[in-house]
Amino acid sequence: MSTITQEIEQVIKQLVTEKKQPSVALIKARLTTSLPIPVIIKALQAWQKNAKVPHIEKQHRVLTAEQRIEQLEQQVLALSTRLARLEADR
Repeated sequence: MSTITQEIEQVIKQLVTEKKQPSVALIKARLTTSLPIPVIIKALQAWQKNAKVPHIEKQHRVLTAEQRIEQLEQQVLALSTRLARLEADR
């Protein structure tokens, strides 16, 4: 069992012990690892159905240099546009 799966199960058990209804927001707030909302939703749904969290592994997305450059260009464009709007409002 992965550490992420164990952590989600532990958080859910803590919430149940505290007599709180486990929810996506409560689980996300207590996790030490940042996980996408859809992953937490799937884990919670599985737990609600059979009291067991499925095996979850954190996937590291590897980007090519070209993809990274494209992302950076998009970020620069967005920040430049935002800066231009802020300067125009002055």
